[in-house]
Amino acid sequence: MEQDLPDATPLMDADDIERALLGRPASMRRSEISQDVEVTPGSARRFWHALGFQIVEDEEAMFTEADREALQAVARLTHDLDVEEELALAMTRALARTADRLAVWQTQLMAEYVTGHDQVPDLAERDARAVENVDVARRAGTRLVELADEIEPLMVYAWRRHLASAITRMLADAGNDETPSAPGRVIGFADLVSFTTLVRRMSERQLAVLVQRFERLASDVVTTHGGRVIKTVGDEVLFIHTDPAAAAAIALDLVEAMSEDDVLPEVRVGMAWGSVVSRLGDVFGVTVNRASRLTAVTPSGRVFVDDELARRLGTVSGFIVRPQRRRSLRGIGLVTPGELHRPAAGRRGASVEEQAGSSRAGYDPQS
Repeated sequence: MEQDLPDATPLMDADDIERALLGRPASMRRSEISQDVEVTPGSARRFWHALGFQIVEDEEAMFTEADREALQAVARLTHDLDVEEELALAMTRALARTADRLAVWQTQLMAEYVTGHDQVPDLAERDARAVENVDVARRAGTRLVELADEIEPLMVYAWRRHLASAITRMLADAGNDETPSAPGRVIGFADLVSFTTLVRRMSERQLAVLVQRFERLASDVVTTHGGRVIKTVGDEVLFIHTDPAAAAAIALDLVEAMSEDDVLPEVRVGMAWGSVVSRLGDVFGVTVNRASRLTAVTPSGRVFVDDELARRLGTVSGFIVRPQRRRSLRGIGLVTPGELHRPAAGRRGASVEEQAGSSRAGYDPQS
């Protein structure tokens, strides 16, 4: 059923929503807020651009009191806390990119919620719009405005929690004298099989629901074992872990979870061990490329790992790695992948410690 707002709640339009979230309507020019905050017009322009918004002409009244307060916060960083402007702008850009994706995600979730499951279109109905009518859009927007004050503290809490975890990982890496170069990581790609066929069969909205279901399920599995989802790109999830055994559990659980789901297609997972370059919340390097190329040659419903990860898993109880035939990976060269298995006694949801002792891991000679 469609989710109703309280009867007394008037639906908001775009102007109402902007006033509710940002305060008074836009009435100031860039030169006015820069003069008020005592920053140069050039600094105000760079800040606005770092937020991800289009550069406007000086005579356009595009700025609100909220914009002035945000510019003032950046000015305090540079003037009072001796943060260089380039660093302050880089931090602003990072926040803006994350906030943009978060805002789009939340509006889509709310629109789907107020639409109701009984209004999902048939396969033959195709509509490229994220929201099919203005009434649903206004209902979703109004509801989000109502919840904004409650969501905001949760967002700040989540940021502080993840900031603490990121600093802890940074300190651990810096204090590891055994790895003079970049520390090793397990990089994994989980890829939905036959996704292109689904794209042709499903409407855009149905496809969005499927992708959302995949992201949610994959994220739950990855975080359960202490991993991190770096990004999702439609039919693919990129995750990372410092522990080979926990990463192995993630991969096998992903395969099992997708096979048990009555909506999602099967998944294939490729993983590699090595150093990575971390930048702007993403990861790069040969290890990432190797894991990606390995995923492309992994059969449906199976997990392939590279030689180095297979070697490290060979000292861990609870997993079996069976060597496969050598394959030539584009841009990588010849690789002998291993297919990862959990012994018959292993089970999804069991911890690595619980699985230990059920079988000795390593290359199975019966390959």
